[in-house]
Amino acid sequence: MKIWLDGALRDSESARVSVFDHGLTVGDGIFETVKAVAGRPFALTRHLDRLTRSARGLGLPDPDLDEVRRACAAVLEANPVPLGRLRLTYTGGHGPLGSDRGDKGPTLVVALGETARRPDTTAVVTVPWTRNERGALTGLKTTSYAENVVALARAHEHGATEALFGNTVGALCEGTGSNVFVVLDGEIHTPPLHSGCLAGITRRLVAEWTAAKETDLPLDVLREADEIFLTSTLRDVQAVHRVDDRELSAAPGPVTAKAMRIFDERSAADIDP
Repeated sequence: MKIWLDGALRDSESARVSVFDHGLTVGDGIFETVKAVAGRPFALTRHLDRLTRSARGLGLPDPDLDEVRRACAAVLEANPVPLGRLRLTYTGGHGPLGSDRGDKGPTLVVALGETARRPDTTAVVTVPWTRNERGALTGLKTTSYAENVVALARAHEHGATEALFGNTVGALCEGTGSNVFVVLDGEIHTPPLHSGCLAGITRRLVAEWTAAKETDLPLDVLREADEIFLTSTLRDVQAVHRVDDRELSAAPGPVTAKAMRIFDERSAADIDP
């Protein structure tokens, strides 16, 4: 496995980040996960735009997007897989053992892992913890992911693959690594960005391609929605057949099935929409 680290391809055994890297010591970093199909990254321009927005939100220097594109191309060429998870990580770099940043510049890592297409349906659970829609990191895709790790472990304990959060005012927000959509009376709805959810790349494409509405939704909408589905880079559009103890036996329902078909067709027709 070849990994891009700070300007060059390296073997996985020799690719090492300092123990003083701010991304390790205090979680001072951002990342993107990009789907790679037959060696081609999907929606890379949108992912790089969000990488830059996240960097600015953390006060990091803008990433050199030409270098990031070169790194992605080099890693994909060096590690041919039919379906891959391309991970871009960009941190505050070498720094002191505290919240202050150092002055040696950021760290860039690009790595690739092989993956498989997800099942068409999945189970989810709600968790008692909340997203803070007014937090300093709200809307940024940062490496400070520990609360997602805890929530996802809870989901796995209950036979699910995703955990869904409400926010501090009890509104539906997002999953640990996905956005959530519900179907009410034949219409598709998803929480707005001011709920605290991440501006998912797949979320935006699905909203554009299906005319989904951004709607403030209570968390308990999950108990009455006709259909529920998740979106993310590697899930694409995935129907939910169980949420907590509620079974949606017909999943994927007709509206979700149509959204899945539209996404498959549109994403196959344009690798960088």
